[in-house]
Amino acid sequence: MQLVVDQLETKLGKKEIVKNISLQVNKQKFVGVIGPNGCGKSTLLKSIYKSIPPHNGKVFLGDIDVLNTSQKKISQQLGVVGQFNEMHFDLTVEQMVLLGRTPHKKLLEVDNQEDIDIVEEALSQTNLLDYKNRSYLSLSGGEKQRTILARTIAQQPQFMILDEPTNHLDIRYQLEILQCVKDLKIGVLAALHDLEMAAHYCDYLYAMQNGKVYAAGTPEEVLTPEIIGELYQIKCETYTNPVTKQLGFVYQI
Repeated sequence: MQLVVDQLETKLGKKEIVKNISLQVNKQKFVGVIGPNGCGKSTLLKSIYKSIPPHNGKVFLGDIDVLNTSQKKISQQLGVVGQFNEMHFDLTVEQMVLLGRTPHKKLLEVDNQEDIDIVEEALSQTNLLDYKNRSYLSLSGGEKQRTILARTIAQQPQFMILDEPTNHLDIRYQLEILQCVKDLKIGVLAALHDLEMAAHYCDYLYAMQNGKVYAAGTPEEVLTPEIIGELYQIKCETYTNPVTKQLGFVYQI
């Protein structure tokens, strides 16, 4: 399923945060959005899935006009994994993941065996089967984030948005989450702060600065010393990792 964003603009108060951005994610591609803190990455993603309504522009997911379609219908096709997922009431991990079936249920419809099977598969994909009866509030940060990912997988979306889902996690959980999403083989748009992760997992990148797209292209085209230096105001050298054959980075302030 293809995502097309056309001339999107978003304001918070009187300040324009997202400034006339257009982008595209083709079927089954993993596309990243990078840029310094405050550049508008999260606001852009929230505008795409309508958590923050944009002021102008269009968003299409396949033939669905996202900005003019009910949230339930959108949620049947689009899943979102955010950065923070705190809650003030407790559920088991299995109950949390079952919430992912909500967009496919009628009002007051109970969960059936198909829902249970889908949740079991999502728990398996995220290595959480042994946690299914654990309290969500008792989990570590990485375990909570995997639970949210499992809930999103249980939605059976054809497209997924990741809003900096790994920036407070250690390296193991970062790898687990991004690899799990990559293995789904669906379209993905992800805001990422780690450039090595972006280079490793993304097929294409949009680099943002001051609410606009500063550069776009493959990781090799975007993650250059010149562009990184301009975006982050640091000196950077790139190299090819001899083991992974992926881009690596050496930074200097």
